Formats: sequence, C-alpha cells, structure tokens
Amino acid sequence: MQLPLQRLGSGQAKRRQGGLRHLEVKDYQPLVKVVNAWFGGRHVSYLLQRSFFEHFRPTSFAIEKEGEILGFLIGYRSQTITNKAYIHFVAINPDYQGQGIGRRLYQHFFEGAIKLGCTEVSAITSPVNKKSIAFHTHMGFEILPGDAEVDAIPNFV
Repeated sequence: MQLPLQRLGSGQAKRRQGGLRHLEVKDYQPLVKVVNAWFGGRHVSYLLQRSFFEHFRPTSFAIEKEGEILGFLIGYRSQTITNKAYIHFVAINPDYQGQGIGRRLYQHFFEGAIKLGCTEVSAITSPVNKKSIAFHTHMGFEILPGDAEVDAIPNFV
C-alpha cells in the first residue's frame, strides 16, 4: 500500500500533545507479550525485532495513558529511496480501537516523514486483515499490484 504525502497538504496532520512519545527499547518485551492477543491470537510478534525499537526510534511512536501503551507504530525512512518512508508495523489495543489512535500515530509519522524530505509512504498489511486494509484505504493509501492474490487482494509472495 502506498500514499503520496503531497496529498496531505500542509497542516492537515495536527500536532497533539500528551500521551504520544517515541518507542523505546524498554517497550519491546511488554509489547511482544501482548501483540498476538491484540491481533486476535494471530502470531505476529515475530515481526517485531528488538533492534527496531532501538534503531527506528526517531520514526517510531507509542500512545500511552497512565503508563499503559494503547497503540504503537514502527516506521522508518528508506535508506535506499530517501524520499520514501515505510510503516512496518502498527498495533492498537483492541479495547481502544476506533478512538483515533491509529490515525493519530499515522499523522504524526507523516509529519516526521515530511520533515525528513519524504514525499511518499508505503505500508504493509496482511491480505487477511480486512480491518487494516479498510483503515489504510480510508487514510488514502492505494493497494499496489502484486504477483498473486489472496481473497481478491493483490499480494506479494
């Protein structure tokens, strides 16, 4: 999925204070322990590497309330295509879904990507994750052609 950042326009992603911070290495273990449950029991924790929490810290964020992480985003600027940013993983505690946490994380990431000179953001999601596909398309992402299909959704194998 891909989103050209020039579609956002200046000022569309509002800066909000409180509760939003960078991910830290100390967040890795607690999040790995809960993320599979957040995905309804799907095994997704293998997609999280401790090194992401260290090396992608400037472009990876968490929203927390009273010390509890409600959602997080791991992203980075491409080292190869420097005008492109990539969202690798996003998870929201199911008890807090539908409250704008995902949108807030994405908007904050978009703001940072623009400051880094990026004009495009790509994201990955599973073709079986219909809620994620709907969220991304609602946010303006376009599904890219793949080399296979799963449930009529383009997929890369």
